[in-house]
Amino acid sequence: MKKSLILAVAVLMSAGCFAQKNPLVKKAKNYALQETPDFSAARAAIKEALESDPSAETYYWAGMIGYKEAKLESYNQLSGKGYDAEKAGEAVMESYNYWLKADELALVPVLNKKGVEVPTDPKMRGKLAKMMLEYYKGDEYTRVGDLVRYGGYMDEKKDYESAFNAFKMHISIPELAMMQDPKLQKEMPRDSVYNLYKYFTGVLAVQAGFHEEAVKYLAELKDGNTEPVLVNKFLYQEYIELKDTASAFAALQGAILRFPEDEWFIQNYVNVAIHANKEADAVAYFTGLIEQNPTDALFYQKRGVMNEILERFEEAEADFDKAMELDPTFADAVAGKGRLYYNKAAKMHGEAQLIDDNREYNKAMEEVGEMFRKSLPYFEKAHELDPTRPSFIQTLKEIYARFRSEPEMQAKYDEMVELLNNL
Repeated sequence: MKKSLILAVAVLMSAGCFAQKNPLVKKAKNYALQETPDFSAARAAIKEALESDPSAETYYWAGMIGYKEAKLESYNQLSGKGYDAEKAGEAVMESYNYWLKADELALVPVLNKKGVEVPTDPKMRGKLAKMMLEYYKGDEYTRVGDLVRYGGYMDEKKDYESAFNAFKMHISIPELAMMQDPKLQKEMPRDSVYNLYKYFTGVLAVQAGFHEEAVKYLAELKDGNTEPVLVNKFLYQEYIELKDTASAFAALQGAILRFPEDEWFIQNYVNVAIHANKEADAVAYFTGLIEQNPTDALFYQKRGVMNEILERFEEAEADFDKAMELDPTFADAVAGKGRLYYNKAAKMHGEAQLIDDNREYNKAMEEVGEMFRKSLPYFEKAHELDPTRPSFIQTLKEIYARFRSEPEMQAKYDEMVELLNNL
């Protein structure tokens, strides 16, 4: 047989093989497309087909079974038969994964007649992209993707892992390699709705305990306008969960500059600094903020707290005084000044207990009392400014208790006890 004839026969045989349809695929299609679909039977048939012919075309039709089931649910909703969000969502997720595999296999290179490498199935990506776009945009009736509906449904059931996976899958569609055609990208803008879904994905990751995943999505949103305060609060908390103190510090610093009116970020910065023994760093940080915002009483008050912890009494007192000067109604600054004297009195009391000489002891205790009295008007003022703050009431109770031999102090002590009992 001539060489040319041998090649011709080989080409015909190859074409015949590709032209043949897997009867199990046809069987699966028939089950899925019949008037009353039997999706269980269709899946059983396609499973066998995948075992015998794991090709891009077989995976494509494996995905079409889930697609058809999801479409049927949408039709049932329109016809008043009800919509099973769980069934539709799981069907979409199933087909999504099959189609990713179909795209992978379709791109496997083979040699064409000219000996040039070409994709196994060059038309497959276009078909898949069309279906994925529909999943992303929702069908013509609902305009909301099944993955989003499924994610919301599982969130209501408090199955946060499933809800997270659904939203994650939805927002990943525009990032898929098969979706990078500029025309497709125009139909999937990263707009406010997209960012809202990304926010849901991050929050669901938080609820599911997927801390690294949560950080990924929240960090992408932290400088945007989608729930920016909540995003930055969640992001800080996730860094704490991961014990990433450095990133927690950085997240709080950025948030403080962006949301200076929200004391939550500043207070947590203080908490992290104390926990990490970084009070000196915090002093330097608040000093920088004060240089940028010299009339913000809050920054002086927080620097005063850090100086207080570092036992820099004079610096702390100056900070609290400046905060009170800028804002006479700032209860925390007033209480901070009082706390300096109160803590100094408590320290003096402890030292006095070590004195053996009665005369020296009595003199020391008089000085202790004077220092407690010095703190008193500041806590009284703080209580006046914030009457329901338990810490102010408790401190006043303790101070008044030291002078209960004085009728006025006894009455005030009783008043504080009653207030605490009624909180």
